[in-house]
Amino acid sequence: MTQDTFDYVIVGAGSAGAVLAARLTEDPGVSVVLLEAGGEAEGDEVMIPAAFPTMFKTKWDWNYNTTEQKQLNNRRAYWPRMKALGGCSSMNAMIYIRGNSADYDSWRDQYGATGWGYDDCLPYFRKSEDNERLAGPLHGRGGPLHVEDRRYTHELSHLFVDSAVSHGLKRTDDFNGASQEGAGQYQVTCKGGRRWSTNEGYLKPARSRPNLTVTTGALASRIELDGERATGVTFRQDGVEHTVHATREVLLCGGSINSPQLLMLSGIGPGNHLAEVGITAKVDLAGVGANLQDHPVVPLLWYTRGITDLAQLNNVRNFARWKISGTGPLSSNVGEAGAFFGSRDGLVAPDIQIHAAPSGFYDNGMHEPTSRMFTAAPTLVSVASRGSVRLRSADPAWHPAIDAAYLEDQTDLDALLSGAKQTWEMVTQGALASYLDKPWNLPADPSDEDLIEHIRTWAQTLYHPTSTCAMGSGEDAVVDAQLKVRGVEGLRVVDASVMPAVPRGNTNAPTIMLAEKAADEIRKSS
Repeated sequence: MTQDTFDYVIVGAGSAGAVLAARLTEDPGVSVVLLEAGGEAEGDEVMIPAAFPTMFKTKWDWNYNTTEQKQLNNRRAYWPRMKALGGCSSMNAMIYIRGNSADYDSWRDQYGATGWGYDDCLPYFRKSEDNERLAGPLHGRGGPLHVEDRRYTHELSHLFVDSAVSHGLKRTDDFNGASQEGAGQYQVTCKGGRRWSTNEGYLKPARSRPNLTVTTGALASRIELDGERATGVTFRQDGVEHTVHATREVLLCGGSINSPQLLMLSGIGPGNHLAEVGITAKVDLAGVGANLQDHPVVPLLWYTRGITDLAQLNNVRNFARWKISGTGPLSSNVGEAGAFFGSRDGLVAPDIQIHAAPSGFYDNGMHEPTSRMFTAAPTLVSVASRGSVRLRSADPAWHPAIDAAYLEDQTDLDALLSGAKQTWEMVTQGALASYLDKPWNLPADPSDEDLIEHIRTWAQTLYHPTSTCAMGSGEDAVVDAQLKVRGVEGLRVVDASVMPAVPRGNTNAPTIMLAEKAADEIRKSS
């Protein structure tokens, strides 16, 4: 780095930070430094869609764990988060889901996030998107984020959709269309059968610009404040502290764990809690680190018969096929098919999403498969429980305390139980049933009590934490509708932490949309 002063300092080169860096540097008169704690996102394990679980608990991973979760038999839940350029878009399962239109309208109407209704957000979903198959008023062509139908779909995924349809769900070829409900195959953020992260789509094309400086291996330790104004960021690199200064704004894009952590390390957060770890509150903001939400998922697995599965097809021959042509089983994102439906009548939108995989996937895929299996995992995508992120130390190298508060609200357990029962019914009937042998860790006809115990024993994260720096107009809001931190000038948060409520679906596409919209807002106010 040859300079220490820039117009904008961006912290975090993930799903949002990479977008901001690319969009802001489209103006050659603007200088940006992008700080990333991890490194370059290079390697086959990053680019092979089916390989994403192999990055868990490796050099790529922040390797977080929650506190003991009372409703999950006092287990700690492992939370992988990518530590490299592109952030979790370089590690996720690449499912392209925007959420339900009701999500964004509730941000506006329920939380006071003016300008964030669905009609406000749709243009930015379209702006970001380069959809290979879909177009028209709801989809984009030519954006940086390539979206395609997978180059490979296992027969079990087709059979799952057929069974869900025979169970009563409608068949859909677009979960991001006019209606979210139904069953179908997921589109993915891939290009030619290879992962297409925000690093690939946004950051790499921008890195040749002289007004963009990308600094890796930079662990942010605090935001510098001059009175009530953010003036820069101090970070650690190779054991040495450096400070970069922002003449316009500091843009915090660390995600739902790192963003509230850095705010609190900087004295911006709940004063009583900061005092517990020896930090003086400079801006007392009770909402920082509160309101944590995540999608819990329950793995329901069956042994299969008379058919292959993905794990069996993971071999040298298929690796060579992927390497040459981007096709074959390794171009699968594992969670190939799915469905959206309501756990009960009277809901404004679906609250259950199924992730179906033609293989055995549980405990974050950390176990070597020993048998051919199929997974149908009901996921609660509208959650009532609220957790928190809190500091354990004033040292930025310490992981914070993450309490997901899974199923603390009884409504969540009731909904997840209903989702599991409906999933069980649709999978064990219809076209798929003849290929299923016996269920894994459950009886053939489980009772409610069996399923509840299974939920408490095996439920895990779907990797979608949000809302720890929530946007809105209420007293607990951390940022306003322009994503400016309350009580601080020159500081915004732009990532999934500002979502007032977690969207109904995978959160990567909404995070990218949010950053696209924020980039326009930042340019307007500069």
